[in-house]
Amino acid sequence: MTTPYTSAQVTAELAATPGWELADGQLSRTVTRKDFRDALLYVNAVGYLAERANHHPDVAISWNTVTLTVVTHSAGGLTAKDFALARQVSDLG
Repeated sequence: MTTPYTSAQVTAELAATPGWELADGQLSRTVTRKDFRDALLYVNAVGYLAERANHHPDVAISWNTVTLTVVTHSAGGLTAKDFALARQVSDLG
């Protein structure tokens, strides 16, 4: 099992992961896309990365706005897997 990060580790990793914030002990990012179609394409790209990493975020779509939430439920907190996926998602733009 993956060990959850300490509060100090989370703070350090969060500083190195722009565009993401800590919300209720989870990583969260909200992006606004051009329109609904673009939001769906973005979610599909996130889905591809998530499948490749075998680590799946919660996804909420509201027309052109996508909110992603990432946490390692099995570890009971944030882990290296969460920040690795968050950084890959950030690279999508």
